[in-house]
Amino acid sequence: MTSETTSAPNFIRNQIREEVEAGRQGKIVTRFPPEPNGFLHIGHAKSICLNFGLAEQFGGDCHLRFDDTNPAKEEQAYIDAIKEDVSWLGFAWAGPVRFASDYFDQLYAWAQHLVREGKAYVDDLSPEEMREYRGTLTEPGRPSPYRERGVEENLDLLERMRVGEFAEGEKVLRARIDMAAPNINLRDPILYRIRHAHHHQTGDKWKIYPSYDFTHGQSDAIEGVTHSICTLEFEDHRPLYEWFLDNLPVPARPRQIEFARLNLNYTLTSKRKLKLLVDEGIVDGWDDPRMPTISGMRRRGYTPASIRKFCEMIGVTRADGGLVDIAMLTHALRSDLEDNAPRAMCVLKPLKVVLTNVAEDHEEVYEVAGHPAREDMGTRRIPLTRELYIDQDDFMEEPPKKFFRLAPGKEVRLRNAYVIRCDEVVKGADGEVEELRCAVDFDTLGKNPEGRKVKGVIHWVSATHGVPVEVRLYDNLFQVEQPDKDRDADFLEHLNPESLVTVQGVAEPSLAGTPPERRFQFERVGYFCTDRHASTSDKLVFNRTVGLKDTWAKIKKKG
Repeated sequence: MTSETTSAPNFIRNQIREEVEAGRQGKIVTRFPPEPNGFLHIGHAKSICLNFGLAEQFGGDCHLRFDDTNPAKEEQAYIDAIKEDVSWLGFAWAGPVRFASDYFDQLYAWAQHLVREGKAYVDDLSPEEMREYRGTLTEPGRPSPYRERGVEENLDLLERMRVGEFAEGEKVLRARIDMAAPNINLRDPILYRIRHAHHHQTGDKWKIYPSYDFTHGQSDAIEGVTHSICTLEFEDHRPLYEWFLDNLPVPARPRQIEFARLNLNYTLTSKRKLKLLVDEGIVDGWDDPRMPTISGMRRRGYTPASIRKFCEMIGVTRADGGLVDIAMLTHALRSDLEDNAPRAMCVLKPLKVVLTNVAEDHEEVYEVAGHPAREDMGTRRIPLTRELYIDQDDFMEEPPKKFFRLAPGKEVRLRNAYVIRCDEVVKGADGEVEELRCAVDFDTLGKNPEGRKVKGVIHWVSATHGVPVEVRLYDNLFQVEQPDKDRDADFLEHLNPESLVTVQGVAEPSLAGTPPERRFQFERVGYFCTDRHASTSDKLVFNRTVGLKDTWAKIKKKG
């Protein structure tokens, strides 16, 4: 693991360091506890880096535990994807993968313990009635008419719930705490609901499933977790977390610490809304490169190091810092790819160029560095032939004054090769430019022409040896900074119709046969990655990861 995950201080690291140095804390145990009801996104990456990073820094362990208490929304596919994402980010969990369902027997025994202690009861109120009895932020709740049931009756009803005697929604088990508590989470919260659902780990053994609040802290205690790190929305749940620890014979007492979640502009991190995008076919699955999921970012060409670096850049605080600029994320990505992505040339919108003073069978091959600063990346061979492709955007018939690329009568240098001059423009019947006929100045290889200033350098590919490629140009999925800011509006109204544009390009022959997930800088164009999935055509598929322009670097420089 690289040092960026552990180097920068934050308030949680500082607290743990103080505990360790004062001798109040032994071995540190953290956990990353996702619910397997969707794929992980960039917000989860922040939590992963924090929890695994803390364990690494202090020589402790971090557990991967699935909080699988709602089988109706959980799938094995999500479990597999989450494990793959954590490993891909560069982290290894301690011991086996854990599941909250591993502890269902113990949790049920503890529920019975609360009933025997008079601290839990079976309630027959409907969900609507329960909301009515619960009260509001300004008004206390009212006790359920079933709150004073006797211990033996509650134990009997709970067991009958467990074996499936009652219908879903007919009864629940609630903790008996305080219906007048200012914190609504303490107003007799639900511990168990009836669910006649098959569970991916326990099969059909259970007909009741524990709530997240009842499961989470006790699972932490069973595993010996020392620090339960979670986001700020769980701050109001902490008194309940501690109430369970106080009232159950748990083997350990974890400490819950909250931090501010990540809010990234032009991005959604609601699993429900991300699932809607998938279910409605708006995106190509959870790993669509436009999705903020870790698997989607991976498919787009993000690197584990860039995501870890970004998580370190944004820091860990208790204050809600508002929206994080997505330019910070792309800056971390570009910084990594600039150093580690080999170079190549690819023409996205091909325009044919014929070198008129070159023989039809002419071919010369240049040995070009794989990376300008990395000798370990070797060289690549680029053939120059009579017919080439350049990008349509590198030619204009009537160029403005500062257009330094190709135009009629103007000169430009071919990257790594000669200076050429455009002598003739060939058009089709529709008036569109189909071909340029150019002359080569053979005395310009590796040197400037005598007495002439040639400012432009363009990329190119041999038409004879070029490799046909499909290039998918990805952009932000949403056009506005906060697509779900207005709760009354449909966030789908803010979809970017240009979030995916597909073009048929031509790449230099060194890219032939490139395996999936190989990242390159296409010179003068941007960073691209071969797609993870097999293409439906016989062409290579490249996904645009990010352009070359780094707005965040400019912002930092101005600051």
